[in-house]
Amino acid sequence: MANPCCESFVRRIGMFGCVAFLAAGLANAQSAAPSSASSSSASGNFAAQGESSSLQIAEAAMPGDLAALPSAPRPSIAAASAGAAAAQSGGGWGSKLMSHYALEFGGGFNAPVSNSVTYGGNFTVGGGVHINPRLAVLLEYQFMDDKLPGKYIAEAGAQGGNVHIWSFTLDPVFDLFPKSTNDLYVTGGGGFYRKVTSFTDPTQTYYCDYFYGCYPGVANQVVGHFSSNQGGWNFGGGYQHRIGGMYGEGRMKLFVEARFVDVLTPAVTTQPNGLGTTTVAADTKVIPVTLGLRW
Repeated sequence: MANPCCESFVRRIGMFGCVAFLAAGLANAQSAAPSSASSSSASGNFAAQGESSSLQIAEAAMPGDLAALPSAPRPSIAAASAGAAAAQSGGGWGSKLMSHYALEFGGGFNAPVSNSVTYGGNFTVGGGVHINPRLAVLLEYQFMDDKLPGKYIAEAGAQGGNVHIWSFTLDPVFDLFPKSTNDLYVTGGGGFYRKVTSFTDPTQTYYCDYFYGCYPGVANQVVGHFSSNQGGWNFGGGYQHRIGGMYGEGRMKLFVEARFVDVLTPAVTTQPNGLGTTTVAADTKVIPVTLGLRW
């Protein structure tokens, strides 16, 4: 038979354990409740902030609130005028330089005026600047190749001869109708001229090429010459036709001109390279007629 005192003691310990277990559970529940409540509160605050931001963005995007937004600074009238002027002028100094350059090249034939040369051909190239729509200034190089009159060839005792004249001259060109498709102009100037008079004789020689090899032939060889360096001048005019562009407004022009050229050569009495005595009068006058292109 069990002892009543032992049963009472065991019952009391069990009741005490149950009470302690219940108290610990209550304490855990109370400590967990604030954390969940705080996380719920944080979630609510975040959602509220998100909704508030969305509302602010939506309100800022509404047309009625556009006036409240800061606008970009507007350029001043002076700055706008400067930009327009720069656009019309085509940009910097490089574009301005390219819009004012002047070029020409051409070739043709020469007609003699004095008796120191006969007919021949010429080649001309020049470059410079357009001062304004009417006036351009060109530095021109010209080469003229003319035959030597038979009188001087016979005096020297040669069988042929030629005259080469090359020059560097400064020549303004003045357009009479600069805005017209068909234009007339006058030109003239002066500078440095060099004249070389050569006497030739045919000489036996050999020619070689890829197809036929080497074979004998005849070529004119210079057997005597004399030269001079001096000043000279020219004056003339011409016709030019503007080409290019849809309405004939292009800068390229096809020109044909004639000039009177006076090379101030001295009178010469000489025996070139031991040939016969040759006498040539002063001054060399020719009329070169040139066809070419000009910009």
